[in-house]
Order: sequence, then structure tokens, then C-alpha cells
Amino acid sequence: MSGPRLLVVRTGSMGDILHTLPAVATLKHSFPGSTLCWVVDPRWAPLLEGNPFVDGMILFRRNARGLVQTFRELRQGRFTLAVDFQGLIKSALVALASHPERIFGFHQSQVREKVAALAYSTRVRTSAAHVVDRNLELAAAAGASSMLCTFPLPEGAPDGDLPAGDFVLSNPLAGWGGKQWPHEFYARLGRRLREDLGLPLVMNGPPSAEALLGSIRDVETHICGIRGLVHATRRALAVVGIDSGPLHLAAALGKPGVAIFGPTDPARNGPYGHSFTVLRSPGALTSYQRRSESDPALREISPEAVFEALKARLEAPRKPAETTT
Repeated sequence: MSGPRLLVVRTGSMGDILHTLPAVATLKHSFPGSTLCWVVDPRWAPLLEGNPFVDGMILFRRNARGLVQTFRELRQGRFTLAVDFQGLIKSALVALASHPERIFGFHQSQVREKVAALAYSTRVRTSAAHVVDRNLELAAAAGASSMLCTFPLPEGAPDGDLPAGDFVLSNPLAGWGGKQWPHEFYARLGRRLREDLGLPLVMNGPPSAEALLGSIRDVETHICGIRGLVHATRRALAVVGIDSGPLHLAAALGKPGVAIFGPTDPARNGPYGHSFTVLRSPGALTSYQRRSESDPALREISPEAVFEALKARLEAPRKPAETTT
């Protein structure tokens, strides 16, 4: 008799997928003989390559023809249970389309789109602060009993030019501008790093950001895709990040660094683990306001403050990594 067939729904984005990795590992590990399939946007599928806890992926395609194929694969999966870690109407519909025996999701008070919770046979109210731990609580409610706080990540692949020696990596872009540290601050940070520590600051981004990154003085640029970002993060000596996927990637890999936060709550969305120093203005308001320009509180964090925090991180004794990569 074959084991249970588990469906995980978390289509994106990068940080959200990374924050779901321990819960998925926990689910797979807790159901011996199970088959686990993850529904993911094709853009983020490289993050799951080689994951020992994921037996297959169903790509969530957004065009009409692709959606037909996606829903066909869901119906053919014959899943025992589905866990919706996303809490949106679209993710709930994906879970419903697989016709599982049970669907687990967050309580309606804890999802972005409350209607989504109507699709769940079990709604789970979590109590943890951080998203990673909330996801683990949801996995436990779905029957997982063997917790694994692990972040299995691919090796990545070289893509674009990087310095031959040590460097500090940063990605200045986020899903919305309010989370972005002012771009002009990176030039001052780059000068301090090179003059005082002999380290280049490498600004990373996708091809669409090449002009923006090229306009920042006293830094080097690295243009790449997902696999190149993973490779560059593994190679980096340290990372300076904002509340975005690349920061959470670095934290999952146990890299030391500095995280700069403004309108989002680092207790909920900050770098997981203990390898980062979080800088946030005492006057910052947790608004999650999706403004196009940098939140005013982010301007209160100076490049000099970031440099000193990063220098202290680099000089501190390194603890053994707490995550499996």
C-alpha cells in the first residue's frame, strides 16, 4: 500500500518559499513513505531543485493554456491532504482543485484574503511570531510530528562576474519601494568597505535592474537569475540586506550580515536564525504600507551605522551553522 500523497501550495515569492522550506521538510519527514508535491510559480522553481523533501513540482502557470495543464495535474495527483501556506483565494482554489481528503490552512484572522479560509477543512490559528515558526505550526496541525528546521537549497550556478576574492553582497530591490534603503546610501557604504576593510560591495539584481545598479557609484554590479543569486550568496563573505528574498536566502544559508528594516516587523519577517544584526529606527512604524519610495524611517539608518554593525559581525566569532543547506 502506497503512503499518503501530500500537496503543498506556496507559489511565491522568494522569501515566502524560503520561509516554507522547514515546514515542508517537516511534513515529508513525518509521513514515512509519503509523496510530496509542491505547487510553485515557474519563476521560483529553481529554489526547489534537488530538494530531498520534494518529490515533484506542479508549476502554477498564469496563462489560460497553462492553467488548464496545472489543474489537470492537480486532479491527477490523487492527493490525501493539501496544506495551503499562502492564504490567498488563488492558493485556496489550487488546493480545492486537487480534491484532497483534507485541506489545512491558516485561520481566517491570519490570512491576507479571509475568503480563502472557507476552502479549508481545518483552519489553524498559530501563535508564533516569525513566519517560519507559523508555517511549522501549520505543518504540525496537519499531522507532522517530527520537526526539522532545515533549509535545503540548491548549489546555484555561476552567472555574471564576481570578484575573485572576498566581497560583501547586497540586493537593493524589494517587492515594493517602501522596504528599500535609499539607493544613494550604498555608494557611501561601498567606499567605507573598500577603504577600511578592503572589501568590494557587490550590488546584485536581475537584468531589469542593470541600469539602476550601474548608476550607483563605488560599488560593483552582478546581474543574474535565481541560480546565479544562490551561487553569489554562497560565495559572499557577508550580506547587507533589506526585507526581501535575497536577505532571507542569505539567512537560510547562515551567512553573517546586516538587515535593514523599516515599515515591516523583523520579529515576523526578519532574517531567521542568529547570523544577522537587524537595524531599525526606534521611530519606525510597522505599517506594511506599500509606498513606492523608501520609508522615512529607513533614511534614519546611516551607511556609517550599517558599516559599523557589519564590521562587528565580521569580527565576531562564528557559531556553527544552525541550518542544513
